Order: sequence, then C-alpha cells, then structure tokens
Amino acid sequence: FDNTQDAILLADDEARYVDANPAACALLGYSREELLRMTVWDVTPLPNGELGQELWRAFIAAGKQDGEYTLHRKDGTTVEADYRAVASIVPGLHLSVIRDITERKQREHEREAIIIVASALRTARTRADILPVVVDQLLNLLQAEGAALATQDPLSGETVFEVARGEFARGAYTRLPLGEGVGGQVISTGQAYLSNDIRSEPRFARPDLLGDIRALACVPLIVQGRTIGALLIGRKTQIASDDVRLLDAIADITANAIHRATLHEQTERNVQRLTALHTIDTTITASFDLRLTLNVLLDQVTTHLGVDAADVLLLHIPTQTLEYAAGHGFRTNAIARTRLRLNEGHAGRAALERRIVGIPNLPESGPAFVRAQLLAGENFIAYYGAPLIAKGQIKGVLELFHREPIHPDPEWLRFLETLAGQAAIAIDDAQLFDSLHRSHDELAMAYDATIEGWSRALDLRDKETEGHTQRVAELTLRLAREMGIDDAELVHIRRGALLHDIGKMGIPDSILLKPGPLSDEEWVIMKKHPAFAFDMLSPIAYLQRALDIPYCHHERWNGAGYPRGLKGEGIPLAARIFAVVDVYDALRSDRPYRPGWPDEKVREYIREQAGQHFDPQVVELFLTITATDETRGSTPS
Repeated sequence: FDNTQDAILLADDEARYVDANPAACALLGYSREELLRMTVWDVTPLPNGELGQELWRAFIAAGKQDGEYTLHRKDGTTVEADYRAVASIVPGLHLSVIRDITERKQREHEREAIIIVASALRTARTRADILPVVVDQLLNLLQAEGAALATQDPLSGETVFEVARGEFARGAYTRLPLGEGVGGQVISTGQAYLSNDIRSEPRFARPDLLGDIRALACVPLIVQGRTIGALLIGRKTQIASDDVRLLDAIADITANAIHRATLHEQTERNVQRLTALHTIDTTITASFDLRLTLNVLLDQVTTHLGVDAADVLLLHIPTQTLEYAAGHGFRTNAIARTRLRLNEGHAGRAALERRIVGIPNLPESGPAFVRAQLLAGENFIAYYGAPLIAKGQIKGVLELFHREPIHPDPEWLRFLETLAGQAAIAIDDAQLFDSLHRSHDELAMAYDATIEGWSRALDLRDKETEGHTQRVAELTLRLAREMGIDDAELVHIRRGALLHDIGKMGIPDSILLKPGPLSDEEWVIMKKHPAFAFDMLSPIAYLQRALDIPYCHHERWNGAGYPRGLKGEGIPLAARIFAVVDVYDALRSDRPYRPGWPDEKVREYIREQAGQHFDPQVVELFLTITATDETRGSTPS
C-alpha cells in the first residue's frame, strides 16, 4: 500500500476517503490528512448532490467501475488517469487504484494531431495550399487564439508573415528586418521560444497584434539542417512544454511538406521556363519578323515571370534614344510614345549602366519616374528594367511592370537575365538580317542599274534600234506573266531581255551599222552574236539564269534557227516568248532599208510563222493580248 507507484484511495459507503497511500498524495497534490477530509466528489468528475450519490450507490451495487477520467489536483490543474475501483473489498470499504496516464494521453493527442495535420497536408498540392492548412490546424489542435507561419525572404533576409489567423490575422504579410522580433530570432537561431508573459518581452515586434493573448510559443521550421521559417501560436492561457513539443512535431511535418512542395514547384517552373525558352528559340529560328518575335517573347515574359505588363525599348543608334518597339499587358497605348535618352529614367539607367534596375515602388521613385504621365491609370507599383546586350552592344531594354510589390528570388532574377539575353539575340539577328537584306537589295539594284546601262549603251550604239530594248523587255514580262511564270523567274527574264543583244558588242560597226543588206559573209559574223553573249555572260554567276534569251532568242520552232538549231520545246520558254516580241517590235520599227510595217501586217506575219518560227501557244496568247490593246486604243509595250 505504501510502496506501490499506483495511487490507492479507500472510501467508505458515504464516499468519504478513509485512507490514501503516498502515491495518491503525490498525484493529487494533497496531504493524507487533507484527503481524509475530502470525498470522491472533490477529486473525480462525479457530480455532487443527489445524482452523484445515486451514481455512487450504483457503483457499490455493481461491485466495480473502470474507466479513464480527468481528476482534479489541489493546484487547480487536472491529471488524466486510468481509474479502476472495486466496491466492498470488505463491508463498507471501497478501493480505487489510479494510474497517471497523462503522458500517454499527451502522446496519443500528439499522434492524433500529427495524423490530422498529415491528412490535411495530403490534399494540399502546392506551397500556397500548405501554409493556410497548417495555420488553421494550429488554432484547432492547440486551442490557440492566434497562429501564424513566417518565412525568410531569400534575398533580403526579412521575416515575412505569409499566413496569420485569429488575433494575429492583422499581421499577415508583415515584413520585419533580419533577426527582428520573436519570429526573426527563432529563424536566426533555430531555437524554440516560449513565454507565458509575452507582454513583458521587449523583442516582440508588434504588441498591437496581441489582443488578449498572454502566452506565445514559436518553433523553427528546419529542413536538411536549414531554417526556412517558424510557426507561432498565442494563447490567453499558459502554454505548457507539452504544447511546445506538439508544435515542434507539427513544424517538422510542415517544413518537410513545404520543402517537397517547393522542390516540385521549382521543377515544374523550370520545365515551364525551358518550354518558354524553346518557344522563343523556335520563333527566332523560324522568323526574322522582329515584331512577331518580340510579341512571343513578351507573352512568355508576363506569363512565366508573373508580371502584369512588359515592353521592349530599342536603342536608336543615330539619336542614342530608347524607343518603344512592342508591349504586352498595358491598359492603354500611351507607352508607345516612349522616347528616352540614355541615362534618362529607369530604363535609360539600365541601358547606360548595363545592369538590371529594380524599383519596388515606382510612383515614389522621384524624378527618375519620367513617364508618370504616359503610365497614368496603369497603377503600376513595381518595375524592373533589364538591358538587352548582344555581342557587347546595347540593343535596348526589357521592362517589366506589376501592379503589386514584387519580391523576386535569385532564380526569378536569373530567368529575367536569360529572357533579356534571348531578346537581345532576337533583336541582333533581326537587325543583321535587315542589314543583309538591305545590302542585298542595294546590290541587286546596282546590278540591275548596270544591266540597264548596258542596254542603253547598246541602243545608243545602234541608233536605228534606240528604245527597242526597253520596249521588248516590258512586253516580254507582260506575256510571261500571262503564261503563269512566277515572279522569281520574271526577274531573270527581264535581265535576259535587257541583255538580249549584248553579243552585238562583238560585232564590228561596219556590219552592225551597215545601211543596206548584209552579205553572206557578214551574216555569218552577225549570227555569232548569241554565242558572243553566252561567252560574255556565262562566267557571271549572277546572270547565268538570264542566259536563255541572249543565247537562244534566234532559235526557231522548226529547228532552222541559230546558233544551235534547237527545235520546239527544246528551246527555253523565255527565249520562245522573247522571239515573238522581238520580231514584233523589229517589224514595226523603221529601218534604213525599209519602213516599219503596220500593226495588222505584223500580226498577220506572226500568225503565219506560228509552228515555223514561233511557238504556236505563245503566238496565240500574244495575238490575244495585242488585240485587246488595239481595242483599247493603246500601243503594246
């Protein structure tokens, strides 16, 4: 009786205690003398009065009573007990054996709480889902009047209260300097904190959030040896060490859940960002349309950096100004009027200093906010400007705008730099392409001008045919279009038409300018001019596709032409078209040895030569076109 660790109480028929062993006195906090002046109703949860007496009589009649009860201690606290009572061990004497199961019940409570938290977290898929679930569970499981979850900003080191409930709800989104406040201290040290008199704690940063709270406990969120945040609870009543132990267990589950969710979100985000970069790369590769590329880029920027609007300003080198090129997400088009000198405004500074410029509060950034009027009504708060640099040269600035504060992590900033690099590459490629295209066009124009100069020189040399080259070139192009020849080939046909008589440069003036008919010997020399043309032009790669007309325009459909005696469709189509036009213009023109023929006579001659000199299909189409011109009263040219 004296030495057993279980508490033993003896009571009489009136429920008065008549004896108690030392373990009972220690468990309940009373002396033996005090207990002997007490009744069962003073210690157990049995109700006092008639109902309690009735229950006591029922116990005596039943002979025993087992169960788990909450017993009252002298100091006002309670103890969870396994209560086993046996009635009438001898007449009028009843035995109660009590075993303290408070610790076991606490462990069960902790286990149940952990299961509840774990089950609740199982449905939370993202970090944003996890945080409120944890804080809500803290309020319920620890009977707290206030609960919060704080994390550390990876850039600034500030303590950020991401979620707060109950009395702490007014402190949600509060940011405190590194190490300041109880939460900051716990995050910095990694040590738990408990105070049952928080009002006397000078380190509590926001006493206005306490309300009626008197006790505060805070434990760190630690994962892989690194503190990532803290859990806080506040109560009007005292917080016991057991509560802190439970809070710490929940913190461990929470830290691992946050870590897993963060890793998962980072993986998904990295995949999405790689996909975005691939989309931009594909656009750059597939198109040299800078506006299209920038629009795709800005769509990816706003989506994957989570900002409301973005634009690209290009550097206009002659004036050294940044000018709007493309934008996405703006409410108005006013931003399109942007023109900034280097070092003017935030964008100008980003370009001049070649670094990312971040402005947490754009309206309060002072004189540097030079486009306040252009951005009126946009309600932007945060701003980031990233220089676009390609091959060491500034190409422009990528600007980001957001209508709420931005708290970027290093990964966000690295991705911004990557996107800015992609934009710079796209701009550089497009500008290089435009430059090459412009150079190509200028070179082509120079070549064509040279060819036209050659044709005019030929006309000037042969006075009787002056203007002939331009006329036949224009009519040849017209006929070629009607025959369905594409534009790319028409370019070469025009060049060939302009150079059709280039071989005559090898014909002596005595033959070329002879006023009368040529002798047989002179005709032998004259018929060499197509071969002379081939020899002159074939070494020029630029003109090789234009050789058909200069080399073959004197071939005949029936094979009687020169220089090679080609026949039918063996003659290039361009030469067959030109042959009709050349003869038509020659017969209509005056010569020293004959006047020009009337149009109807020329048309009749061409009709007669179909199938002999000329391709019948070309003749048919030519006569149709020229007949239409005559009906309209215009001269074919």
